[in-house]
Amino acid sequence: MAIQRGFSKSKATKSARSPILVLAAAVTAIAIIFLIFSLLSTTSSNPNPPQHRKYLYWGHRIDCPGKHCDSCEGLGHQESSLRCALEEAFFLQRTFVMPSRMCINPIHNKKGILHHSLANATSEEIWAGSSCAMDSLYDVDRMSETLPVILDNSKEWYRVLETTMKLGARGVAHVQGVSRLQLKQDSRYSTLLLINRTASPLSWFMECKDRNNRSAIMLPYSFLPSMAAHKLRDAAEKIKAQLGEYDAIHVRRGDKIKTRKDRFGVARSLHPHLDRDTRAEFILCRIAKWVPPGRTLFIASNERTPGFFSPLAVRYKMAYSSNYSYLLDPLIENNYELFMVERLIMMGAKTFIRTFKEDDTDLSLTDDPKKNTKVWQIPVYTADEPC
Repeated sequence: MAIQRGFSKSKATKSARSPILVLAAAVTAIAIIFLIFSLLSTTSSNPNPPQHRKYLYWGHRIDCPGKHCDSCEGLGHQESSLRCALEEAFFLQRTFVMPSRMCINPIHNKKGILHHSLANATSEEIWAGSSCAMDSLYDVDRMSETLPVILDNSKEWYRVLETTMKLGARGVAHVQGVSRLQLKQDSRYSTLLLINRTASPLSWFMECKDRNNRSAIMLPYSFLPSMAAHKLRDAAEKIKAQLGEYDAIHVRRGDKIKTRKDRFGVARSLHPHLDRDTRAEFILCRIAKWVPPGRTLFIASNERTPGFFSPLAVRYKMAYSSNYSYLLDPLIENNYELFMVERLIMMGAKTFIRTFKEDDTDLSLTDDPKKNTKVWQIPVYTADEPC
C-alpha cells in the first residue's frame, strides 16, 4: 500500500506539472515566433541595413558649398534645394546624409541669438542662434520610410567617416559637375561607400534642371510639408479639429510687394498687381466664387499690419494661427516652425487658395506669375473690372 501511495503521489505530481510545462513551452514558442517576425519586419521595412548602405553627402549646410554659405535664404528656397538633394539620393538608392541644422533668415528668427548682441559671440554661437535643429522641423524617421536619411551629427555618419578614412580612394569620391545618371551607371562611383557631392555654386536646386517639369519630379512638392516633425503635425491636427470644416488662403506680401524707384523716381515692382490683389477688399471680390459666405476662413500671411484682413469678417468667420497661441507658444521656436504648422492646416482645407499659381489647377489671389523675367513694372491699384 505504501508503494501504491508513493506511486500515486508521483503520478499526481507529474500530472500537476504537465500543464505548467505545456504553458512554458507555448510561451517559449510564441516568443521565438515573435522574435522571428520582428526580425523579418525590420528587414522588410529597412531593405538597406547600415552595414549594406551607400551614402550621398551634399554638404554640412543647405546650399553650401555654394553661393549661400555666408547668407541664408528663406524656408521655401531651402526646401527646394533639400528636395533636389533628396531626389538624387532616391534616384541613386543611397542614404542621404542630411545637415543636422537649417539656417534661419534673420526676419524669421523668433527666439534666436540674432535678437541679442553679437559682439562677443563666437562663430559657433552665431550659427547656433541663427539656425535650428533639422529634426525640430522634420520627422527623419518618417522621411526614411520613403528613402533612408541620417543626420550629419549621428553616430552612423561618424562610423561612415571612419570607414572612408580607412578605405581612402576606394571608399569615397569627391564629385563636381557629374550628372546623377553618370553617378548611377559608372562603376567608378556606383560601388563606392560614399559620394561627396559639390553641387551647383549657385544653389543646390540648380542640380535639378528639370524642376519646372512636373513629370520629371521624383518627390512631390507635398513631400517635405508632409514630413513635418511630430510635434508640428500634432499641433496642426489639434487646430484642424477645432476649426471643423474650413477654407484657407495663403497671402504672401512682405518682400514680394517691395518696390524700387527707377531713374525718374517712379516706383516699380516685379509683381505689379500683387499689392492690390492681396488687400482685403480685392480678396473679397476674388474669392467670392470659390468660398460661400459664412464659411470659416483660415488665413496664413506674412503681413504684420494689425487688422489688415478684418474687412473679410463681413462675410467669413476669420481664423488665424494667433487664435491658438495657447497651443503654439510652448512649441514654436521660430517662424519656420510656425509656417510649417500653418501649411499643414492649409493642406487640410476644403478649398485652398494660394497667392500665386503653382499649377494650372490652383486657385490664386493674383494672376501675376510667381517667377518672372525680372521686369520692373509700375504697380496697378485700380480694379480691372467691377466686382
